[in-house]
Amino acid sequence: MKGNPLEETAAEAVSLPPSGASISSDEEKTVSIEQSVLEKMRALPPDKQQEVLDFVEFLQRKSGLKQPRRSLRGLWADLGVDITEEDVAKVRKEMWKDFPREDI
Repeated sequence: MKGNPLEETAAEAVSLPPSGASISSDEEKTVSIEQSVLEKMRALPPDKQQEVLDFVEFLQRKSGLKQPRRSLRGLWADLGVDITEEDVAKVRKEMWKDFPREDI
């Protein structure tokens, strides 16, 4: 039977240094937070533990590195399409020619 997925994930996240190794204050805070979360999680019923795991995975995706957006020119660069300012102006004029407007 498979173990609790959150405990397995938390166990992977907590990696204590070898015995006798020194721990920095930042590392101590991280370990104490991880231990506190793990202890509190263990007190929850399995369905709530799954919710905690889902939320942690959501936070990981949310805080992940976002890919920079590519320019549209880059998307059609290999198609040999060259759109000029003049082309854009012509299409705009054609598109808006029948638009009702009131001249001031």
